[in-house]
Amino acid sequence: MRIAIGQIAHETNTFSSVPTTVELFQAWEWDHHEKVMQRHEGVEDYLGGMIEKGKQLGVELVPTFSTFTGPSGMITQQTYEALKQELITHIVRAGELDGICLALHGAGVAEGVDDLEGSLLKELRQAVGYEIPIVVTLDLHANLTDLMVQEASALLGVNFYPHTDSYDRGMEAIELLVQIIQGQLDPVMHLVQLPLIIPTSTTLQSPAKDINECCWEWEKHPDVVDCTFFHGFPYTDIPDVGVSVLAITNGKAELAEKAAADVAQSIWEKRLEFAPNLPGPTEGIRQALATEGQPIVINETSDNPGGGTPGDGTYLLRAMIEENAPNTCFGFIYDPEVAKLAHQAGPGSMIDVKLGGKTDSLHGEPLSLKVYVKSVTDGQFIQSSPMWRGIQVNLGLSARLQVGHVDIIVCSVRSQTFDEQVFLLHGIDVMEYKIVALKSSQHFRAAFQSIAHEIISVDSPGLSTCNFASFNYTRLRRPIFPLDPVVEVRGKGVLP
Repeated sequence: MRIAIGQIAHETNTFSSVPTTVELFQAWEWDHHEKVMQRHEGVEDYLGGMIEKGKQLGVELVPTFSTFTGPSGMITQQTYEALKQELITHIVRAGELDGICLALHGAGVAEGVDDLEGSLLKELRQAVGYEIPIVVTLDLHANLTDLMVQEASALLGVNFYPHTDSYDRGMEAIELLVQIIQGQLDPVMHLVQLPLIIPTSTTLQSPAKDINECCWEWEKHPDVVDCTFFHGFPYTDIPDVGVSVLAITNGKAELAEKAAADVAQSIWEKRLEFAPNLPGPTEGIRQALATEGQPIVINETSDNPGGGTPGDGTYLLRAMIEENAPNTCFGFIYDPEVAKLAHQAGPGSMIDVKLGGKTDSLHGEPLSLKVYVKSVTDGQFIQSSPMWRGIQVNLGLSARLQVGHVDIIVCSVRSQTFDEQVFLLHGIDVMEYKIVALKSSQHFRAAFQSIAHEIISVDSPGLSTCNFASFNYTRLRRPIFPLDPVVEVRGKGVLP
């Protein structure tokens, strides 16, 4: 049995001013054939799970093309064409195949292409036909579409946020694909799209945790293959943005419809519970200082590079410097210019810098500072977080700067903070600090939930703020909650 595997993953924030180019993808991952296996084998991500399950089942896996880059702005048309050509060409050249298993995202948007994944699958079908089964893994923040459902044999989304089950879903995708090939499974999917956008909501807590449990109750039915609550990606201005539920059964269309509708109803009843009431940076710092114990982790959810933001926002960092509390650290801010200056000056130097605020003015102005260069590094380490453990991380030229009592890590590659490794790389033991500040919405919890005395999320202006009213949406299907006071939900693909 021969199964092709591949990946194209991007979460597009259409409000970002940073276009997503081939060069951005190549800076992260742009692999072919055996290099795909080398990068992902033993890594706890989607492709790592596919590889492991393929080995267990004795399947011949044929690696084709894999690329990924951090969330950013609209994918250029030229880049989309390159992505499509690389994946489809290498799949077609792979020879006779029994199935195809892909790791996509579900919130990709290119110039002129609102639904990257659906469009990509449609063109792939034109190349390989409809006889060969295609199973796809998706991110929990996928904005699902009818086209995706139409073109794939099965779509599997992660259940957890942080996405600690990416590896498990990769394994499941291969297992289901083998069952389809062998005639043991006839997947039937039903999609329900809700007129609802929600802020980033961890599944470690209610209400998202409760909805997952509703899905799992349905999965106890012998004919329900999967039932997944997709949160959607709200920072994308396209018609199909929003929360959805996808149920998959073994040949039972009515059962799939019933399961999806039931879970969707539960989400709708809890819609008000998804609205967080978050403090601003200054209030969050004061709450942390007033709390006994350490470390107190403060996450700046409004400038989360994992949601397509610049990663060089200065609101929280400015508040920390102004407070100047002992034993506080910030890890990290994206500023390759300052990182380069620190490397040129070397440890032990005092330098004048304008830190952060270089991408746009929305996330705060640059900070004019005189800083002490404590250490410099190459920004490379192995991720230890339960989410995507084993990934080789390269944040480029990096440095630890000090201003008063505040330690600041500066890196040259835009990314959110997943675990404590970037701190350790720069000589910082987070357990010895009162406040540990970072840029992330929820993924940091996979590593920090167990070591933080308390976690305080703070919000401010930014491209991943929880304040949806601050965005100039022009293309969403209206009405949609909470932007509109939707009273009743009726219609095709929505609630009964």
